[in-house]
Amino acid sequence: MSSDPWGRVDETGTVYVRTAEGEQVVGSWQAGSPEEALAYFERKYEGLVVEIGLLERRVRTTDLSAKDAQAAIGHLREQVDAHHAVGDLQALRDRLDKLVATVESRREERKAQRAKQSDEARHAKEALVAEAEELAGSEQWRSAGERLRALVDTWKGLPRLDRKSDDELWHRFSHARSAFSKRRKAHFAHLDAQREDARRIKERLVSEAEALSGSTDWGPTAARYRELMTEWKAAGRAQREHEDDLWNRFRGAQDVFFAARGSVFAERDAEQAENLKLKEELAEEAERLLPIGDLKAARAAFRSINERWEAIGHVPRDARPRVEGRMHTVDRALQEAEEAEWRRTNPEARARAEGLTGQLQAAVDKLKGQIEQARAQGNNAKAGKLERELEGRQALLDQALKGLQEFGG
Repeated sequence: MSSDPWGRVDETGTVYVRTAEGEQVVGSWQAGSPEEALAYFERKYEGLVVEIGLLERRVRTTDLSAKDAQAAIGHLREQVDAHHAVGDLQALRDRLDKLVATVESRREERKAQRAKQSDEARHAKEALVAEAEELAGSEQWRSAGERLRALVDTWKGLPRLDRKSDDELWHRFSHARSAFSKRRKAHFAHLDAQREDARRIKERLVSEAEALSGSTDWGPTAARYRELMTEWKAAGRAQREHEDDLWNRFRGAQDVFFAARGSVFAERDAEQAENLKLKEELAEEAERLLPIGDLKAARAAFRSINERWEAIGHVPRDARPRVEGRMHTVDRALQEAEEAEWRRTNPEARARAEGLTGQLQAAVDKLKGQIEQARAQGNNAKAGKLERELEGRQALLDQALKGLQEFGG
């Protein structure tokens, strides 16, 4: 018979382990000496010690869930209670009991932490909803639209609440965004309608101007042309693709009439020379508006200059393209500044640009994560291939971001 402090082997080969409740049968050993039998079951004990140690470390250093930890503890406890090892089994039970308490304590801590995070998320989402509802009534279409998009990104980064609360807050948030989008769409639809009205008015003015171009009734016809110009200015701008063509036809019809009148009234050359001097002064005054800074102020100043310009009368025919070209250059600069402002506030074009940029940014971020993972796994070949792909996507993203700058984004 062989024994040690925690077990023994009797003459029949039966192995026992000593516990506080008395000896318990561990198993039967017939293949070798009693010492080998004890050594075998002592190794099984050491194996349990190692497993419990590993589980203690997992509980202490990882985010192992309470459910999984309790299942692992139960599995080890079954092995300890089965008495198939020789050693201080009670010490193992004590360690498992202590581990149960640790797991329960961490579970309560996590529960409290989740409750705190949920409360913080609720307050954060309520604040987002309140701001979105305030923005819903804004007429700052560009800045308010950008802010609402930023609020969506912030919302996505917050944890979910319970389903009922989250759905209710999201419904309010979404409703506010929809209300703003509906108002903004109506606003720009109204602008489009105004441009279409301006096109129809200017087409009518062009038709009348062309019909009058052959008139020899100099006084009344010239007066009517001035009236037509006033109506032209009051009509507003048509769509960009129509504005220049309509203006060229309108101005061309006037040129035909006034050129004919100018040939009849050649004696007025002296007066026209003085007109040229005055218009050159106005052209110089207009050119001082460049480069465009304050668009509204520049447009008002140019309107005043143009009204004085129209009041002056005609200039010598050979000087007219040059002096009017100077004014047209300033007017074109103002038109381009207005078009740039329109492009910056165009929600559809901006949405398309942002959508493309967002997709490319997501692809770049995903590739960066895959590269890091490949490097961590030691797969340099795969990482190299992904990096080459990343270069192409990054180039596209840089190009898309450059285009988005036109919208002030």
